Amino acid sequence: MAAEGGTDGGFQAYHEPHVIEILILISFFLFLALSDWLADKIFRAGLIGQIIVGLVYGVPLANILEINWRETFLALGYVGLLLITFEGGLTIRLDLLRQNFILSTIAALFGLLTPIALSFALLYAGFGHAPLEAFIVGTALCSTSLGTIFVVINSASNATDYSQTRIGTVLISAAVLDDVCGLVLVSVIHQLRGIAEDGDVNLGWIIGRPVLASGLLAILTPLVAKFVAGPLFRRFLEKPLSKFKHTSNILLMTVVLCAFLAIAAFAGASMLFGAFLAGAFLSSIPSKEKTPSELETTSFVTTFEYYLSGPQKFILQPLFFASIGFAIPFGELWTGEVIWKGVVFTILMVLSKLVVGLVVPAWDMFSAVGFLKPAPPANERMSADWAPATLLGTAMVARGEIGLLIIQIGLNETPFLTRKAFVVGVWAIVLNTIIGPVSVGVLLEKVGDQIATDKTWGIQSKPRDIDVESAMAPEQPGQDSRLPEGKGEESIGGV
Repeated sequence: MAAEGGTDGGFQAYHEPHVIEILILISFFLFLALSDWLADKIFRAGLIGQIIVGLVYGVPLANILEINWRETFLALGYVGLLLITFEGGLTIRLDLLRQNFILSTIAALFGLLTPIALSFALLYAGFGHAPLEAFIVGTALCSTSLGTIFVVINSASNATDYSQTRIGTVLISAAVLDDVCGLVLVSVIHQLRGIAEDGDVNLGWIIGRPVLASGLLAILTPLVAKFVAGPLFRRFLEKPLSKFKHTSNILLMTVVLCAFLAIAAFAGASMLFGAFLAGAFLSSIPSKEKTPSELETTSFVTTFEYYLSGPQKFILQPLFFASIGFAIPFGELWTGEVIWKGVVFTILMVLSKLVVGLVVPAWDMFSAVGFLKPAPPANERMSADWAPATLLGTAMVARGEIGLLIIQIGLNETPFLTRKAFVVGVWAIVLNTIIGPVSVGVLLEKVGDQIATDKTWGIQSKPRDIDVESAMAPEQPGQDSRLPEGKGEESIGGV
């Protein structure tokens, strides 16, 4: 859609920005950087500072930024979120993703159903809100902020990439599945007004479309990667494109990412899910038999770091978290009734995600008694499970952008959500988005090495990667064995 206004004779008239506008923008980005550094020092989660800057510069507090700037930053921030998710797909261990799919599904179901159940228990049975209000607020709190998870685990340590651990893979997979389920429930909430007014709504298709679209994308992507795109790329394109190195990689990454975003959006799936699949698709199509120098200079992960990691880290990612601050109705959070109800609801919503961590000791317990193979020794596993289990539970706590989106849809596009229930839900979303990253940062600082080196839930080596790993960095006595970041991934289809 073409923009209107500001044109003169078929072109955009150029006007020098006012010095006040320039100074405001400079201060905005300066405080985003300073708040990230300060919050990281205090809370071990820099994103909290960026959310606070968004609160101050947006409508909730000082309303310093004009609406056109806020809308621009919201769009750029969402691009940053897509790139964060795309990078996660590029670097995730696809062999671990496949091996732990059942466990990830169980964790996602716990993270989806428990918040909705507790929302009904408190808001409907305890506070007397209507059932549909409890459903809408519970739906907003059942999602997990995928972007926040990637940011927190990637920034927690410079020495360890926790997305390469088994527990990190389960965490990311469960968050992706929660995002897909959240999209289904958003579609239902979108149609609640139509259901209330005339009832002439095909609810089966409303629920089925995003489920079908997401399922087909998840099934067809590895099949296309394994049987079509991978062989064609390795036979016809890989060697010619390798001459151009980063240039050809970034062009291919852009085309694939845009294609997946368009397919996901028009099919009815989540664009975040599309971005994740795009990264996983690209990581699976190159040849696996490469020399260490070829791995280092031509991989898609290296290209991403070369071109995009700087803009993403210092511009797009801060704008994403600042845009979360724009959407918080700060002034409405401070009445007595709203505060105590919001705090109580927040505690329940934290617990609703912490219980997801119970799948870790439960999984090992079933393994120990022989239901799953191979079975680790029970006396060794039960005492060691608390750290990975706590990481899984605390990392799932952050709700962030998806929760705010769902609850605002419930308020603005349906007649069922009252302002009071909306504000109580926002309390829980905001506090969970703070509590989750802070808890993960503290946990990884204390026991991060224990999690990374855990034989069952930490970084897992693969036989086919041992030679490449040894060639790139010969292992020293006492040195932890781990894969180079983003290298040696298996294909989605398992080849």
